[in-house]
Amino acid sequence: MEFERIADIKRLNFIIDTLKEKLPQGAVVLDVGCGNGVISRSLGKEGFNVYGVDISEKTIQKARQLNIYPNVKFDVKSAEQLVAEGVKYNAVICSEVLEHLNEPAKLLEVLYQSITDDGVLIVTVPNGQGPREVFVTKPIINLQKKNNLVWKTVQKTKSALGYKGTTAQSDASDLTHIQFFTKNSLEQLAEKTKFKIMKFGKTNFVEDVFPFSFLAKRLKVLQKMDCAIAEWLPYGCTGGFVTVWQKNKS
Repeated sequence: MEFERIADIKRLNFIIDTLKEKLPQGAVVLDVGCGNGVISRSLGKEGFNVYGVDISEKTIQKARQLNIYPNVKFDVKSAEQLVAEGVKYNAVICSEVLEHLNEPAKLLEVLYQSITDDGVLIVTVPNGQGPREVFVTKPIINLQKKNNLVWKTVQKTKSALGYKGTTAQSDASDLTHIQFFTKNSLEQLAEKTKFKIMKFGKTNFVEDVFPFSFLAKRLKVLQKMDCAIAEWLPYGCTGGFVTVWQKNKS
């Protein structure tokens, strides 16, 4: 399975364009929390050397099954194990990972040790105050905690409409969002972990918010329009942030 949603493709293109600009010849890209490996494989198709790691054996098994590129490799491995190996990378990708962690700063502190002094860290996260998180994710999490009749009805309705609870990026059993970032809080997190955000970008607006999502899922033109609209709106309105980080040398 590869990305089909325009917002996901836009995020992927941001990553590809950044790597083409920043990477030296022959460098290896580290994809942390790679899930099913869709980003890693897409980069492999572009000719990049990629090493995808995840702590989920289930997702790494799927990533390996789907991989056809000799320049892409997957392993079940934690970020801490990477540091212990002592290898440093010119580019590290951390895409749609931090929002699932209780302590995202700990991962970033570990990644700091895995990046060369002039290397880049590409981070993408949902906007914690964006339309999807406010109108979909947070209400669903609250319902899930209650586990009442309303929640069970929502589950059945989502299933009937074709929503599986997994994403193209990951089949992990728990994709619950724990962190809800804003542009300011993400910048503060970067500063806390000795990084500086050099570039901010936006993804989409409301195409993944029901009932808009029901139509947009079937009409790519609506997704394209939604991503274009996001570029004209304030950062607080975007569904997600795409960012480039570097070590703070000041």
